Amino acid sequence: MNEKIRCSWCLGFDQYIRYHDEEWGVPVHDDRIHFEFLILEGAQAGLSWSMILKKREGYRKAFADFDPAKVARFTEARLEKILLDPGIVRNRLKGYAAINNAKQFLKIQKEFGSFDRYIWQFVGGKPIVNNRKSLKEVVATTPESDELSKDLIKRGFKFVGSTVIYAHMQACGLVNDHVADCFRFKETKKLK
Repeated sequence: MNEKIRCSWCLGFDQYIRYHDEEWGVPVHDDRIHFEFLILEGAQAGLSWSMILKKREGYRKAFADFDPAKVARFTEARLEKILLDPGIVRNRLKGYAAINNAKQFLKIQKEFGSFDRYIWQFVGGKPIVNNRKSLKEVVATTPESDELSKDLIKRGFKFVGSTVIYAHMQACGLVNDHVADCFRFKETKKLK
């Protein structure tokens, strides 16, 4: 049997492999998914993605299925209840950031018509396809993630440093950072 070649970062457990094979690097044009990854990537800051991936369902339940309009209305009392939930990373600053970012997200939707239209302008409207030979060549930030991060911070977002934003860009397919010999590289390269 011919085993598929994958990016080596995903080989830790089955859920990680499924995430890599089905989601990572696929261009996202759905605002709810963008919001989901903003919450999850912000939660990941300083932690491992595998930990956040394991808690994804907990985040989905705690944060109203990633509906930014609902999250923007969360009260202090609701946040306190969420912070008791072991299904998420119970970090008060990250919890406040999620609510704050939901409010800012809605402002961007109003200004641009969608968050998707806003975010894709930072890569010229189409994915940046990198041709990395190994994981050692994958970078943590780029000029595009620097620019997007600065703009989000200027707009009042929290936990959106350039490294967090580059992870978002990778996850949501604004950049294709599958290594060149990964079977998903060619598949995602065709997507827009």
